Amino acid sequence: MEVDDKGLDRLDHRILDTIITKYSGGPVGIDTISAALNEERETLEDVYEPYLIQIGFIDRTPRGRVATKAAFEHMGIRYPEDAQREGQDRLI
Repeated sequence: MEVDDKGLDRLDHRILDTIITKYSGGPVGIDTISAALNEERETLEDVYEPYLIQIGFIDRTPRGRVATKAAFEHMGIRYPEDAQREGQDRLI
């Protein structure tokens, strides 16, 4: 069934990947995510989003959904703040 150690399936990974890679971690609206994935908004909101919020991988903000640092780490993608900080450390 392709479920990882956090209990995420293929669509969970697609949601996170879309927010992180297509929309730079967000914020991005649920309708935009829905269109990008060709999935029903209601399915995303009612089935997938609650668990992703519960485990701390996405936040709902007034401007849209945002991937958290934990989501970036789980997906194996460097969190932008870390990359920026690493570059600043080199300048000092």
